Amino acid sequence: MKYEKELVIATYNLDKRREIENLLSGLNIKIRTLLDFSDLPEIKEEGLTFEENALKKALLCARWTKLLSLADDSGLVVDYLQGKPGVYSARFAGREATYEENNRKLLSLLEGLPYNKRKAKFVCCIALAEPKGLIKLVKGTCSGKIAKEIRGDYGFGYDPVFIPYGYSKTFAELGGRIKDKISHRSRALRKIKRFIVEYFEKYSQ
Repeated sequence: MKYEKELVIATYNLDKRREIENLLSGLNIKIRTLLDFSDLPEIKEEGLTFEENALKKALLCARWTKLLSLADDSGLVVDYLQGKPGVYSARFAGREATYEENNRKLLSLLEGLPYNKRKAKFVCCIALAEPKGLIKLVKGTCSGKIAKEIRGDYGFGYDPVFIPYGYSKTFAELGGRIKDKISHRSRALRKIKRFIVEYFEKYSQ
């Protein structure tokens, strides 16, 4: 049987796909997403942690597609809000909320707070699975603070309101080159990358 180097990212989010595809560039593999499969059941993200959701998505995706699958569950954790929005980051302002609506809700909840009370971190958990089961689960984080207004045009999600430590600009102002070096997702992907390489080396021999 001809072996194909294909990796399925368990997401419908094209912004996330572009970012992961860019961070995994150089591996010479074909990246696919759930949009490439028309008959997959819905994967409900009902876990209470990023780890639970990433693990569930990766295992189900690998089982359904019969391909190596990578699932990312990530979000913003704000100290002042006792960890919210957390696993509900994508739907903080409602199930069909836009990025801007989520950002504006967050800013309204932090209105008037000084920067020393606006501490936050991005968290990304990535699970890598094959049809037989889990290969690896990793986590990456990036700490910073929440800006007092929406700033910048690059990226997606909470990028326009998150200022990483060591910088005075938001991710949306810093752009892809810097974000790809320090973001939660890039840190998690650097950890998982060698397991992807090892998997394809193992099955291409």
